[in-house]
Amino acid sequence: MDVNTNSGSSARAERKQQEKARIIQREKQRQTVKTVSRLLQKAEAERTQEDRALLQEHQDTVQELSRRQSRRSLLKRKQEEVFDDAENLKAKVRQMAEALQQAKHVVIYTGAGISTAASIPDYRGPNGVWTQLQKGRSVSASDLSRAEPTLTHMCIWMLHKVKMVQHVVSQNCDGLHLRSGLPRHALSELHGNMFIEVCDSCSPAREFIRLFDVTERTALHRHGTGRLCPHCRAELRDTIVHFGERGTLEQPLNWKGAAEAAEQADLILCLGSSLKVLKKYSCLWCMNRPANKRPKLYIVNLQWTPKDTLATLKIHGKCDAVMGLLMEELGLGTPVYNRSQDPIFSLAKPLSPQEQKSHTREEITPPAALEDASPDTQAQSEATAVQGGWFGRGYAKARRKRKTV
Repeated sequence: MDVNTNSGSSARAERKQQEKARIIQREKQRQTVKTVSRLLQKAEAERTQEDRALLQEHQDTVQELSRRQSRRSLLKRKQEEVFDDAENLKAKVRQMAEALQQAKHVVIYTGAGISTAASIPDYRGPNGVWTQLQKGRSVSASDLSRAEPTLTHMCIWMLHKVKMVQHVVSQNCDGLHLRSGLPRHALSELHGNMFIEVCDSCSPAREFIRLFDVTERTALHRHGTGRLCPHCRAELRDTIVHFGERGTLEQPLNWKGAAEAAEQADLILCLGSSLKVLKKYSCLWCMNRPANKRPKLYIVNLQWTPKDTLATLKIHGKCDAVMGLLMEELGLGTPVYNRSQDPIFSLAKPLSPQEQKSHTREEITPPAALEDASPDTQAQSEATAVQGGWFGRGYAKARRKRKTV
C-alpha cells in the first residue's frame, strides 16, 4: 500500500516538475522574441557587438520575426485601395465593353461594394464592418431598408434587359437587385434576401416577400421570424445564410441557376466583391477545365482579390464610376431608379390583421404614401437608427467573440 502511494506521489511530482519546466521554457522563449524584436528595430549602425552576437545566436527567431513582418506587410498591401487614373480607367472600360459585346453568355457576380453608394457598408474595405471590428472600433447603426438600388444595380438591370447579361449571382442580402427590376429567374441571391421569409414546411416551400426587413428576430442558426404560414400554420423563417451556415433553400438562393449560368458562361464580370467567399464555391469558376477553356474573368474592385492572377482584366475603380463609363461605351442610357416602378410593391404579400404588430421595422413606403406623409413623421422616421438582424447581429457576435479572445 505504501509502495503504491509513494509511486503515485512520485508520478505527480514529476508531472508538476515537467509542467513547471515547460512554463519556464515558454517564458524564456517569449523574452527572447521580445529582446530580438527590440534589437531588430535598432538601426544597423546603432547595434553593439553584443547585440550582433545575440542576433547571430538566435537566427531562428530572427527569421521567424522577419516572416511575420513580411506577412503583415503583404496583408496591409492587400487591404489598400488602389485607383486607376482617369485615362487608364477609360481604356480598361473600353476593353471590357468590347469583350462584353463579343461574349455570348455573360454572368455577373456582385458583392457588398456595389451597395456602398446606397450607404450600406461593405465588409473588408477601409471602413468595412470586419475591418473596423479588427481595429476594435464600433460599427455605426444603419437601417438597410431605407437603401435604394444604386447606379450599378440599374446598369446591371439594363444590361440584362438588352440581353448582354444572362444571369446575376449576388452575395448581398439587401434585396436591391430584386428592387432594380431584375427578373427572379435571372438572379441567384446566394446568401438570402432580407425582405423574404418562407415556409419550408409546405411542399414546395412557400415564399412571402415583405416591405420590411424580416430578420428582426433571427440570427445564426435561429431563423424563425415569429409569423405563421397562412396555409399550414408552421412558423416562417428568413432566408439569410450566415457565416458558418450552408444554404439549403431553393429560392431565393437559386444555386441551380447560378451553377448552370457559370457552366455556360464565356465571360464572368465580378463587381465589388473581395471574392474571399465566392472563391470557395468551385461550381462558379469552372476550375475543372483547362485554363484556355474557362470563362474570361473581369474584376472591378479597389482591393486585391484571390482571383486577380486569373483575371483577363482587373479594373481598380468604384463600381458606379466604372458602370457609368461602360454604359457610355456601349451607347446605352444610364438608367435611374424610380420608386414608382419598384417591383417589390407588386410582389409583396400584406400581413394579416393579427400580424400587423409582429415587427418594428420601418416599411418601404410607396411613392404616393411618401407624398402624403407629414414632415414630422418623416423626421421621426429618419431619427430612428435600426440595424438589420442579419447584418447587425452578425457583427455583434463577432464583437463579442473578439472580446472573449
